[in-house]
Amino acid sequence: MSSLAALLPAVPVLGWAVHAQWLRSRLTTARRDPLTGLWTRDAFTRRARRLLRDERAVVVLADVDHFKQINDTHGHAAGDLLLTTVAARLAHGTTPGGVAGRLGGDEFAAVVIDHDGTMADRLHTLARVLARPVDTAPDVHTTVSLGWVRAGDHPGEDLSALLRRADEAMYAAKRSGRSAPRRARLGRLLWSVAGRRPGRRGAA
Repeated sequence: MSSLAALLPAVPVLGWAVHAQWLRSRLTTARRDPLTGLWTRDAFTRRARRLLRDERAVVVLADVDHFKQINDTHGHAAGDLLLTTVAARLAHGTTPGGVAGRLGGDEFAAVVIDHDGTMADRLHTLARVLARPVDTAPDVHTTVSLGWVRAGDHPGEDLSALLRRADEAMYAAKRSGRSAPRRARLGRLLWSVAGRRPGRRGAA
């Protein structure tokens, strides 16, 4: 009887611990993109800002080329499969210590610390990996345009400004048609804070 009495005060505590764990799990799930499992824009932003305290941080923006054509040719299920595959490969390519998120549609972002100065080579390898066919659907594949910027090249700029620079570089890569990652240029941004490039979502 005394043993049972000793356990009773622990029951509510145990209940609250289980409930707290459930709440944390739900909160984490809410911060994950339901299709790809990457961080959502807000969750990615919080984690990316912490990494940007290191001047070796590199911001990467990735956009799937010809995504509408994939949907039109193979169907939306194939398009979703392509997005999940790109997301998994991007997440793997930015570990350890990096963070990757889905900003929306077929656009992804990542921040990674370039510890050894090999980011350019790593991104060229990543571009080739991202262009491989989906393992379970060999007909489903396309290139992915990558733009990147090193935080240390633009001291004082926040995540938003660095993403705009990476976006500018990414569309330069997309226009070149070579599927090679493009590093952001030095100097001022070519387009304003207020707007995206006209027609950018319709780009091939």
